[in-house]
Amino acid sequence: MKVIEIDGSYGEGGGQVLRTALALAILTQQPTRIYRMRAGRRNPGLAPQHLTVVRALASLCDAAVQGDAIGSTELVFQPRLLVQSGDYHFDVAQANRGGSAGAVTLIFQALLYPLLSAPSVSHLTLQGGTHVAWSPSFDYLTHIYFLMISRMGVQTVSQLERSGFYPAGGGQLTSTIAGQNLSAKDGESFVLKPLVLTTRGDLEQVRAVVALSRLPSHVAQRMVECVRVELSGTAPTIAVEVHNVDGPGPGVSLCLVAEYEHVLAGFSALGEKGKSAERVAGEACRALLIHHATGLAVEQHLADQLLLPMVLAQGRSRFQTSCVTQHLLTNAHIIRHFLPVHIELHGDEGQVGEVVVERRLG
Repeated sequence: MKVIEIDGSYGEGGGQVLRTALALAILTQQPTRIYRMRAGRRNPGLAPQHLTVVRALASLCDAAVQGDAIGSTELVFQPRLLVQSGDYHFDVAQANRGGSAGAVTLIFQALLYPLLSAPSVSHLTLQGGTHVAWSPSFDYLTHIYFLMISRMGVQTVSQLERSGFYPAGGGQLTSTIAGQNLSAKDGESFVLKPLVLTTRGDLEQVRAVVALSRLPSHVAQRMVECVRVELSGTAPTIAVEVHNVDGPGPGVSLCLVAEYEHVLAGFSALGEKGKSAERVAGEACRALLIHHATGLAVEQHLADQLLLPMVLAQGRSRFQTSCVTQHLLTNAHIIRHFLPVHIELHGDEGQVGEVVVERRLG
């Protein structure tokens, strides 16, 4: 069988290349070689969270793997079985031989679609960072991502058992994923419902979700007050959720959920040492206001994350996004290596754009 060759430094050139490529390698049962992984990063090659992804995905399909080591810049991954249902437990710290705040939410997204292809329900436990930079927070998954992909037929229920903020990590996410026996050679039987998001409707409410660990309550209160001031002329109502999610270390996360008539949008910011509560809230509010001003349906991070389920759906999906990102462009490039799918992407990086995905089966 021909080996799919992927340049790991292409486009975004980070862990997304690895996650998308290996998930599709499993779903299509195609051996895959990724070279020059994270070549442009300060620390090239596999980091602990990437190694956890590799080993986790390999365990789902009994893959033969070469190059699964910290710092490795080349990986060969050959699935040997279709994905089996089961109880799976993965800890980023095991790859790092100690604590790590590697993002378990990104690992979850890599595992989700292969586990959907399993014959029945699977139970997944992930340990590491649940609220860390450069990744969706657990709150983003809960309030935006899961609800949007549920419209496509994805069934998953997840809980935050313990928060994990940078640098301590140590968080825990558990999930139950309803497998649908969807896997087949070339992914031909993996059928989700298409999704069209071209109009968003009116903004009905903004929900401010604060996750607080080992910090005084006034931090959350100051964030919420800043949100109310910043969004007073935009949001008809502002609902507030403050969750005390104590984990191994201190931290705070704000996720603003813009609830439009036809779509959800999320905007997050993280606290860190020396960064005021007002500054954290201001970052999230500015991102929301920039998106809102475009009048378009899908914010940039959701656009990145919807492309993979859309190419696994039968029929025509379409969305308009407030910002075309390098992550979106890179994902489209990787997907085309594995699936006979038509992806139209209109718009330059950093600008508004439109994506059309069409996949006809049988």
